[in-house]
Amino acid sequence: MPPEALDLTAALRPRLPSPLQPVEDERFSRHGIRLLLKRDDLIHPDLPGNKWRKLAPNLRAAAGRPLLTFGGAYSNHLRATAAAGRLLGFPTVGVVRGDELASRPLNPSLTQCAADGMRLVFVDRATYRTKNDPQVLARILAAAAEARAGDPAHHTGRADDFYVVPEGGSNALAARGCTALGHELRQLADVVAVACGTGGTLAGLAAGLAPRQRAIGFPVLRGGFLAAETARIQQEAFGGRTGDWTLDERFHGGGYARSTPRLDAFADEFEARHGLPVERLYVAKMLYGLATLVAEGAFPAGTTVAAVVTGRPEDPEPSDAS
Repeated sequence: MPPEALDLTAALRPRLPSPLQPVEDERFSRHGIRLLLKRDDLIHPDLPGNKWRKLAPNLRAAAGRPLLTFGGAYSNHLRATAAAGRLLGFPTVGVVRGDELASRPLNPSLTQCAADGMRLVFVDRATYRTKNDPQVLARILAAAAEARAGDPAHHTGRADDFYVVPEGGSNALAARGCTALGHELRQLADVVAVACGTGGTLAGLAAGLAPRQRAIGFPVLRGGFLAAETARIQQEAFGGRTGDWTLDERFHGGGYARSTPRLDAFADEFEARHGLPVERLYVAKMLYGLATLVAEGAFPAGTTVAAVVTGRPEDPEPSDAS
C-alpha cells in the first residue's frame, strides 16, 4: 500500500485544528498575561495530542507494514500505537523495557495494548538502553519476527518486514508532523509552551511557528539531554536548528512520573478552578512551569501565552514508567 493510499483523516476523523480555549487565571492576568489552552488532548479519543501528530506521518510511511516501537510498562505511546493498529487494521509489536515483566500479570496499560492486538516483546533493561545500536536493534527485530511467526493469526515473520518507530515516536517524520501544531498557532500567541519527553513535539512546533513567535519546552525528565536531542531531531527533519525555542529544566519534579507536594497542589487547584482534568506526567509540569515564569516576570505585560495540552489523565503510572 503506498503511503498516500492511507487516508488517516477519513479513517480516524481527528478533530483538527484542535480547539484553542481562553482561560481566565489571576496568576497570569494580574501580570497582564493572556493564557490560552491549545486542546490537543481533544484531537482523537485513542490518539490524543502529540500522539496523533507524531504517529500520523509514521503510519502513512509504514503503509500497512507491521509497526514495531518501544516503551515502558505504562507507555502512552505504546497504547496509542496499539490503538492505531486496531483502528487501521495493521499489526503492531511493542518492545517493553523489563524482561521480568514477562512472567507477571499484565498491568492495565499493557492489557489494553494486548487487547488492541499488540504483540508484546519484553527485553532486559541493559538491552533496552542500547536499543538504538544497529546490532542490538537487529536482535530485537529478529526476536519480534520470531514471536510474530509463532502467532497463528499471522504468516511467517521477517525482521525486515517491520517499520520501526523510536521510543516516544520522535523522529524526523514526527517532527514534520508536529509543524502543523505551530501552523495552527501562527499569529495567535506570542509564546507557546509544551511539555517535553523526547523532543519531537518541540522540534516540530518551533519549526512551524512564525518568525516572531517562540516556543518554550518543559522537560519532564532529569538529565539535561533534551536540548541536544531536540537539535538532533531538527537536523534530521529540517537540515538544522530552526525556530526560536528554549528549554527550562527546573520543573521535572524529580524525574519522569515523579512529583512534589507543591506541584501536586498546583495541579489540584488548577483542576478545581477551571474544571479541566490535568494530566500529571507532562501537562501539570508545563502549567506549573509557566505560572512560575509569569510570577518571575519572564514575559512583558500584553503577552499571549498558549499552553499545549498534549494529553489527558490516564491510569496512575509508577516512577519506573516511560
